[in-house]
Amino acid sequence: MKYRLLSPGPTPVPERVLTAMANPIWHHRTPAFEGTFQKCREGLAWLFQTQQEVLTLSCSGTGAFEAVYQSCFSPGDTVITVAGGKFGERWGNMARAFGFNAVVVDCPWGEAIEVAKVKAALEQHPQAKAVVVCASETSTGVRHPYEAIAALVKERDETLMILDAITALGVWDLRPERDGIDVLVTGSQKALMLPPGLAFVSLSGKAWKMCDKSKSPRYYFDLKKELKNQKVNQTAYTPAVSLIEGLHESLKMMQEEGLPAIFARHSRLARATRMGVTALGLELFAKTPADSVTSVVQPAGLKPDAVYKGLMNRANITIAGGQDAVKGKIFRIAHLGYYDELDIITVLAAIEIVLRQEGYTQFQPGAGVGAASEILKDGFVAQDATAARRS
Repeated sequence: MKYRLLSPGPTPVPERVLTAMANPIWHHRTPAFEGTFQKCREGLAWLFQTQQEVLTLSCSGTGAFEAVYQSCFSPGDTVITVAGGKFGERWGNMARAFGFNAVVVDCPWGEAIEVAKVKAALEQHPQAKAVVVCASETSTGVRHPYEAIAALVKERDETLMILDAITALGVWDLRPERDGIDVLVTGSQKALMLPPGLAFVSLSGKAWKMCDKSKSPRYYFDLKKELKNQKVNQTAYTPAVSLIEGLHESLKMMQEEGLPAIFARHSRLARATRMGVTALGLELFAKTPADSVTSVVQPAGLKPDAVYKGLMNRANITIAGGQDAVKGKIFRIAHLGYYDELDIITVLAAIEIVLRQEGYTQFQPGAGVGAASEILKDGFVAQDATAARRS
């Protein structure tokens, strides 16, 4: 049976990108690599919609956060983190690991943070060096109000707004300068349509000034060292050469589609998914859902992870289950990156089958697919320009 991947990371990798990565490898200290890396730098600035340098790191998004923490702050600094999910909690745990004073602003999983709580934390800790928030909390599918939080931080000269955009960048319109984001982090295996292994980070002028004051020990994850090297199309240490070749191709695909079309496609697929699952009588877990992943409460009475495991074991489809506090209680359907209308129709049809097999029949057969089709009825949008030309 054909394997289908609908998890929020890793996400499917297009054939064009896989083919590019299969090319013979070249040495990273050569003009050929430098030429490709320069094009990647230009493409990343376009994708991030920023005037700042976007640094490429050979690691996951968590590695990029380590680089930011090590490069921007010193032991004893106060860092405010917004929890409310596995990844928001991770950034608070990481702050503690580096000897920072971690001030955690929490909210129930599935809900967006109240901006007033962050404002209160800033007022109680005026010495805070940063506020860290997830734009899209992958573990819950929630879109946090980072724009309003950034507005609180913007006027504070010694406080950075750090945004985890790992499942947000390339999904909707994010602009660091416009939105007041000082540090923006994302990863390769999400909307960028690449395998895991690369992370990307941009820093504002205010953030670079903070780097000058940092006293945290660092060596490999030294953003100032990377900035110096990447401005001349090199990396401080051996990069993931084949992934960078794939990055070059994935950025070309995204540029062919164009940012407005990318954002519109993600919005359309997200709305279709949400309409599909609610038509089955299911409850959305996220009260303010992101367009990257749809989280769904599993019906009462089913065994833990019945839908998630049912899809994996019977349909050869990988979505995502719940994590930590909601493990076994929710399932998550991704629609960020290399997805199209038929992917959504397929996974909804498979969910209907699995639900009926598990004894949940509180819907008419085809209800989910039918509801999603109402959103998608205007036809198909060709994401891969090469495939479109072949037709």
